[in-house]
Amino acid sequence: MIQPINKDTLILSKKSTTATPNDAQVGQDLVETLQANKEVCVGMAANMIGVNKQIIVVQIGMISLLMYNPTIISKSQPYSTEEGCLSLSGERKTTRFEKIEVSYLDSNFQPQKQSFQGFVAQIIQHEIDHCNGIII
Repeated sequence: MIQPINKDTLILSKKSTTATPNDAQVGQDLVETLQANKEVCVGMAANMIGVNKQIIVVQIGMISLLMYNPTIISKSQPYSTEEGCLSLSGERKTTRFEKIEVSYLDSNFQPQKQSFQGFVAQIIQHEIDHCNGIII
């Protein structure tokens, strides 16, 4: 189900709790909400739809990659950039990393480890910040 976008910074600034298989519907809602906003958004975290769980989705071409409990386990090549967010107005400066490795649970709650780089890595870092209550 497509959910409204949360813009409450009090909710957005809280660290999310661990997702479990009971949160699968939240993951599906997140994917559907991202698809509904694909013209203006390339990634979302569950707190952006008002759910305080460690769930993100990232659009990679035609694929919506859903991650439960994502954690960056390595990062390299820092750079400065500016980012916008569907939950906030304007753009803000931040530091990101060109290359990251992420461990997460996939849509079937199976453990995965994957490397990302470039813009996709940047999106994932932004969404993991959301899970950690960091507002960019």
